[in-house]
Amino acid sequence: MIDSKLIDDLAQRLSNTLPAGIQSMQGDVMKNLRAGLESGLARLDLVSREEFEVQAAVLSRTREKLKRLEEQVKALEEQQR
Repeated sequence: MIDSKLIDDLAQRLSNTLPAGIQSMQGDVMKNLRAGLESGLARLDLVSREEFEVQAAVLSRTREKLKRLEEQVKALEEQQR
């Protein structure tokens, strides 16, 4: 999940870019921007860097195991000939 502080910071930056008339409603604008950002980011189905690294390591080990198994199958097939 995305860090709440990061979402707050992004909402604040977006709020600061609004015209002066709208900035007077900054509290409501911030609340709505934050909700919109959270909703949009949640739909992206993101994973943390740590989760990504764990899955990358699992994939690497799986590929190595597959490579060894393919070599074993090839050796067994050659023995059958």
